[in-house]
Amino acid sequence: MNFTLSSKPISDIKADCLVVALPEKGDWPASTTQANEALGGLIKTLHKNGDATGKNATTLQMPLDGQPWARLLVVGTGADKDRTPANYRKALIAMAGQIKDGPSKHVLVGLGDTLVTGDDATGSEAARLSLIGRTLEEQFYRFTEFKSEKPSDRKLGKITVAASSAGKAMKDAFNLGLATGRGMNFTRDLGNTPPNICHPVWLAEQAQKLAKAHDCIKTEILDEKQMKKLGMNTILAVGQGSTQPPRFIIMEYSGGKAKDKPHVLVGKGITFDTGGISLKPGEGMDEMKYDMGGSASVLGTMQVIAETKPKINIVAVIAAAENMPDGGATRPGDIVTTMSGQTVEILNTDAEGRLVLCDALTYVKRYNPASVLDMATLTGACIIALGHQASAVFSNDDELANEVLAAGERAGDRAWRLPLWDEYQSQLDSNFADMQNIGGRPAGSITAACFLSRFAKDYRWAHLDIAGTAWNSGKAKGSTGRPVPLLVDYLMSHAGK
Repeated sequence: MNFTLSSKPISDIKADCLVVALPEKGDWPASTTQANEALGGLIKTLHKNGDATGKNATTLQMPLDGQPWARLLVVGTGADKDRTPANYRKALIAMAGQIKDGPSKHVLVGLGDTLVTGDDATGSEAARLSLIGRTLEEQFYRFTEFKSEKPSDRKLGKITVAASSAGKAMKDAFNLGLATGRGMNFTRDLGNTPPNICHPVWLAEQAQKLAKAHDCIKTEILDEKQMKKLGMNTILAVGQGSTQPPRFIIMEYSGGKAKDKPHVLVGKGITFDTGGISLKPGEGMDEMKYDMGGSASVLGTMQVIAETKPKINIVAVIAAAENMPDGGATRPGDIVTTMSGQTVEILNTDAEGRLVLCDALTYVKRYNPASVLDMATLTGACIIALGHQASAVFSNDDELANEVLAAGERAGDRAWRLPLWDEYQSQLDSNFADMQNIGGRPAGSITAACFLSRFAKDYRWAHLDIAGTAWNSGKAKGSTGRPVPLLVDYLMSHAGK
């Protein structure tokens, strides 16, 4: 797809389809006013007669004759006071749904001057252009790698987005949005790849390919012997029931000053989770290929970083393993010594994500990080608590937690903070080891985070439980690409500082 930003008047840009915004009430954007004048008052008539109501995310498409555009697509954007970034994004998604498989080869999008509530971070034209770019890339996604009959190529090949300026600031914002969308799609590709292909070694190979494609990324892969030497016994314990060996993936990006502390991303990379000896029910188990959603989002974020090259230092690590049952698998009741030296009684082998993460959280201490964010499809309890709308955030630092939540709001990739109080820690008490790996049914997401917190005491740390947001089930089954937008926004907010 060819994406272009143009500051020319829309009447000077020929296209197969012109897209304009129509508020339900309130002042019209300049581009809509210009289009209405060029069309002899057509848009005003459509609104007055009720053919185009302006209600948010409604659409009306119609053919034109004798105009620079072959057809017109009117997208409702609601009332000014209700046009939050989230509602604006709904309108963009509705627009993308109309054009992606339509007859137009070239679409001119005039939605960049639509007012959105919020400060410069969410309501500025640069923010809107970034969201347009990201939404277009994201909505045009298709995963057809394993289809014997490929769908026909789309007719749409070019999109021009109208802007007040096509200068560096606007282009950078638009390109960041496009890059974020591509990073989300890379994350989705990884998640949607079947587990007979996407295993720990394959995941490590994808990190190596990313480094090969972008020389600003340095990648190192640790195998079982190297992990054993480091004392990463819990990662090895999770993977010992599988014929697919675990891998520990390290990626470094040095875009800031040499003395700047890096921001660290940690991803859970369970490429398939049967539950191990604590076997999961068979129904829906195929979706456990998405248990590497945390690692996929880390790789997707690093692709965005590699494309945009912000002035910041970043370290990303992925603990990758496959959790399978066999004669060599970890048993309930086994006790394992973590890399930190703390011992864990494994009471449930299906609580494996925290086991691979705890060694990763110990490993990253060596970087003296400015912050550490881990992403994991960790607990079903998180879905019960928050559904599929928000990721859960836990943190040992209030300022960091607020930064993560704010990044999610700006990016429309929302999160909600849950407590990490000491009173929950006692649920992890073990009679035989320093701790056990489950805390019972009450507050399951919280006790999982409490477990991780014991390995993240030496730095500012936040844990994102993305079990409810990393993929969709049912008819729309597939990886979502979240929380790449949140992570990109968080990192960019620290670039150059």
